[in-house]
Amino acid sequence: MKRAAKTVATDRSFVVALARGLDVLRAFRPNDGLLGNQEIAARTNLPKPTISRLTYTLTKLGYLTQVPRFEKYQLAPAAMALGYAALANLGVKHLSESFRDELMRQTGGAVAVGARDRLSMIYFGQSRSSLTVGVQLDVGSRIPIATTAMGRAYYWALPAEERAQLLREFREHYGSRWSKMRDGLERAGEMVARHGFVISAGEWQDDVHAVGVALILNDGTGPYAFNCGAPAFRFSEERLREDIGPRLLAMVRNIETALGGSAAPHVQKSETKKIKPGGKVARVVDGIR
Repeated sequence: MKRAAKTVATDRSFVVALARGLDVLRAFRPNDGLLGNQEIAARTNLPKPTISRLTYTLTKLGYLTQVPRFEKYQLAPAAMALGYAALANLGVKHLSESFRDELMRQTGGAVAVGARDRLSMIYFGQSRSSLTVGVQLDVGSRIPIATTAMGRAYYWALPAEERAQLLREFREHYGSRWSKMRDGLERAGEMVARHGFVISAGEWQDDVHAVGVALILNDGTGPYAFNCGAPAFRFSEERLREDIGPRLLAMVRNIETALGGSAAPHVQKSETKKIKPGGKVARVVDGIR
C-alpha cells in the first residue's frame, strides 16, 4: 500500500479504505483458486487484522465467497461481473479478434492484446493454438512492463511525462535489478524508432520470444499493446525481426484504421535525434539512472 499512502498524503479526496478493499480483490490472480487472509496480507502488504475486516466486508457485499472448511476465500460472481463489464466495453478486444486469429494462423504464435495494470500489462484478449502450448498465458494474466515485448511497446507509446513517472516507479520497485531492465528499455526505444516494434527474446522468460506493437486511439483510451510470442525454438530472434515484427506492425496499423485511431507516435522525432550512433537512448532515462 505504499502507493496509496503516498497518494493520500497529497490528495484529500483519496479514500484509503476503498483503495485497500480493491487491493484485496486484486490480490487474486488467474488459477489462484482460494486465498487465506495471511496470503492476501502478504500480497497487499497490509496488516492481517485489516485484511480480516476487509475480507469480511467484501464477503458481506458479495464480492468474495468464504470457504469455511479451508478458512479461505475466492472471488464471487459479483467481482467477476465487474471484469466482464469492463471487457464488454473494450471495443478493441472484439474488433481485433479476427485480426489476431489470422496472425496466429499465419505465424503459429500466440497473439494477445493488453492494457496497463500498475507495473504490469494485463491480457484482455488472446488468440492461441496447440502450437503455442509453451506460452501459458490467458485472459487476465499479468506480465511485467519492463521486460516484455508488450510492456515495452506500451511504455514507448506513452507521453514523455508519463514515461518519466513510470521510470521512477520502476526504479523504486525493482531496486538493484533496475539497471539491467533500464538497458533493455533503452534498446527497445531504439528498435521502436527504427522499426515500429520491439522484441523481448528470453528477457522475461528464458524460453519465450515475442514482439510487441502499441496501439493508440483518438478517443483518449489506452494506449494498448499487442504481442505475438512463442517458445524460443519456434521464434528465433532473426524471425522476430524479419517476419513476425513486420506482420504484427501491419496488423496493428490495420486495427488502428478500423477503429479510427492514429498511428502510435512511438519515439517522437525530437527524441530519435538523441539516439547516439551505436549507443543508448538518451532521453528521460538519463535522469533515472
